[in-house]
Amino acid sequence: MASLVLKDIRKAYGEVKVLHGIDLEIAKGEFVVFVGPSGCGKSTLLRMIAGLEEITSGDMFIDGQRVNQVPPSKRGIAMVFQSYALYPHMSVYDNMAFGMRIAGESKNEIDRRVRAAASILQLEKYLDRLPKALSGGQRQRVAIGRAICRNPKVFLFDEPLSNLDAALRVATRIEIAKLNEQMADTTMIYVTHDQVEAMTLADRIVVLSAGRIEQVGAPLELYERPANLFVAQFIGSPAMNILPAKIVEAGSVTRIALKDQSVIAVPIATQSSESGKAASFGVRPEDLTIATGEAALFEGTVSLVEALGEVTMLYVDGPADDQPIVVKLPGIAAISKGERLRFTAKPEKLHLFDADGKSYKV
Repeated sequence: MASLVLKDIRKAYGEVKVLHGIDLEIAKGEFVVFVGPSGCGKSTLLRMIAGLEEITSGDMFIDGQRVNQVPPSKRGIAMVFQSYALYPHMSVYDNMAFGMRIAGESKNEIDRRVRAAASILQLEKYLDRLPKALSGGQRQRVAIGRAICRNPKVFLFDEPLSNLDAALRVATRIEIAKLNEQMADTTMIYVTHDQVEAMTLADRIVVLSAGRIEQVGAPLELYERPANLFVAQFIGSPAMNILPAKIVEAGSVTRIALKDQSVIAVPIATQSSESGKAASFGVRPEDLTIATGEAALFEGTVSLVEALGEVTMLYVDGPADDQPIVVKLPGIAAISKGERLRFTAKPEKLHLFDADGKSYKV
C-alpha cells in the first residue's frame, strides 16, 4: 500500500480560496479521518487526492511520486462515494467486476477478486441480486466491495454512511472497522462530519476549519488535549462547556475569575505576562460531577433535565447567565428542574485557552 504526502496544498475557484496551505503526511496502512463542519474543505481535499479536482498550488506525492498531473485512473486510488453510484441494471457481481473488466483483467482474476471481496463483506449470497433488491447498508457494502476489487494503493471514503438511517449507520460503521482490521496494510482516508465515526474508526484525525488544519492527532489526544477552542468544541458530544474568564494570577496553578466574579484555581501553567488577560475556561459535560464537599467550580440552578436512561443531561444556569452549563451524569439521576446544585471536576479534566483561542494545556 501507499504513503501520501501533501505539501502546501492550496485550492481556489477564481477569487474564492477554499484550501489555504495543507501540509500532511499519511503513512502506509494508516486509517486517517478528515472531520470538520460543512464547507471546511474536507471533501474538496479528498477529491484533490483522488484527482477529481485540480491542485491550484502545492505538491502531492503518493509513494514518493509527484501526482499533481497524474490522471485519477493512474493514481492507484479507489473511492467510495456518499451516493452508492451502482449500475441499477447490473447484478452485484457485475457491479463489483465492472472496473476490472474495463481494465482488461482476465475472467479468472475478476472472479477471484469479486468472490474474495464478497467474502470479506458478507455479500456472497447477494451476488446475483440487482441493487434495488438490497438494503441501503448492503448497497454501500457493494460500493466498498467494488473499491476493494480494484486492489488500490489508497482507499478514499467520502461520507459513505450519511445516507443511512441510524441503525444501518452503526452496523455499516462496524463493517468498515472490521474491514480495516482485515486489510491492516491498506491506507484509508475517510471524510465525515460525524465525530462518532471519526473517534471510533481513525488511527489519526485531521480536524479542518475554513480550509485549514486545526489539529492532527489520535482520537483521544484530540479529546483530552485539544489545541484550541475550535477543536475543543468540535470534538466531543455534547460540546465542551466554555466560559469567559480573566486570568487574575498566573503561575504553575492559574487563578481565573469567571463572569460572576467567582475565582477558581486551574492546575494549568501560565506565564506572569498573562496576568490580567482575557481567557476561556473549559470543562466537558461528562467530566462534571455534583460536589458534595466544600470544593466546587461553580453552582447554578437546573433549568432543564433530560432523562435518557443511560445518562441524565442537566442544563444549568451558571456563572454566565446567557450560557447554560451542560452536565452529563451517568445513569438515572433523581434531580428536578429548579434545584440549585454545586459542581466540580477532577483538576486534570480542566482546560484553559488564551484570548486567541489557543490552549494553555500541553
